[in-house]
Amino acid sequence: MQEQNHVIGETAGKIYRILEKSSAMEPASLQKEAGVTDSALFNQALGWLAREDKIDFQKRMRGWTISLAGVLAERKG
Repeated sequence: MQEQNHVIGETAGKIYRILEKSSAMEPASLQKEAGVTDSALFNQALGWLAREDKIDFQKRMRGWTISLAGVLAERKG
């Protein structure tokens, strides 16, 4: 169990670092960029970041985008 938590945490860190360099990304693009082939692991890592209020989800006309929490609001205003 601790090993799985470690892997999820490492994946969450990878996702966070990618989002630091971009404004917002669609989930599929983010997963590909992070190199995470396991969708369950990717979703668990997103859940980890969401639970810690590190990321925001934005509904778009065609799907969703993900960004670091507060980043889009800072860039708009």
